[in-house]
Amino acid sequence: MLEIAYIRENPDIVKAAIRNKRLSLDLDELLAVDQKRRKLLTSIEQLRAQRNQLSSSISKLPGEARQAAISESQRVRAALSEQEKELTPLDEQLNRLMYLVPSIPADDVPVGFSEAENRELERWGAPPTFDFAPKDHIELATALDIVDFDRPRKFAGSRSYALKGDGVLLEQAILRFALDTLVSDGLVPVSPPVLVRDSAMLGTGYFPLGYDEAYRIAGDDLFLTGTSEVGLASLHMEELLDQGDLPIRYAGISYCFRREAGASGKDTKGLYRVHQFMKVEQVVITENDIATSQKEHYRLLRNSQNILQALGIPHRVALACTGETGPKT
Repeated sequence: MLEIAYIRENPDIVKAAIRNKRLSLDLDELLAVDQKRRKLLTSIEQLRAQRNQLSSSISKLPGEARQAAISESQRVRAALSEQEKELTPLDEQLNRLMYLVPSIPADDVPVGFSEAENRELERWGAPPTFDFAPKDHIELATALDIVDFDRPRKFAGSRSYALKGDGVLLEQAILRFALDTLVSDGLVPVSPPVLVRDSAMLGTGYFPLGYDEAYRIAGDDLFLTGTSEVGLASLHMEELLDQGDLPIRYAGISYCFRREAGASGKDTKGLYRVHQFMKVEQVVITENDIATSQKEHYRLLRNSQNILQALGIPHRVALACTGETGPKT
């Protein structure tokens, strides 16, 4: 989350980030709430100081002056109580708006609003060509009898599936290969909780905009995570880390759950945009320094490419445009 001082000093930069990431946030409203809150806080502090001064002086005053001071103290306390009540909704409103403020894109991130405006940086390998009509992954999985798409939908609903036979072994082999690759680069493997509190989702930037995509366990007020990043980043919440202990590098493996609300079309067929899947993630906690963050970023990118290249999978590396990045990326 950006600091409020930075937002006050750089409103145009923040407004550009909001616009270029296609977000709905009135920054002027946020700044107005912040200004009103700061003004109210100043008044509250003055009233508290006045209350304390009156409290310490009343016992030393003679008769009439004491009664006048008592009356003034009662007035100050009543005014203070009213203003403290006004502060609570302002705090809540400011916090709600602050969670919606996006991060500022790096200077080299292209401004754009669709996948077509992403900037390709490099390619590795070339997609294979065939002298016959290739089958898609649904046809191949069905022919090999490694995925059951139909039966699970009878008891688990749409976008459900069951891996079976070699499908299970293949998934486990790929997950373990990816995890071993990351561990060999010094990342610590972690299998974090997939049920987390609202605070973990907010603290990692998946809420408030991602509420519609998350499964909520209402009876316990918990949420199923859509990525192990939530649990990995939250391992150190409310901790003050010593810079000498940084960086902390984690490789997470967990089930992930996403509602995929509103998703439709060809990108939802078969094993795409499903509600439950396994994933290996990389998370690094390091010092607040741009150069260090970039170094760690490219290290994680190298790990991802190493996995793809070892599996012989052609791929592209692209710089996502502003409209394709998340609010906090």
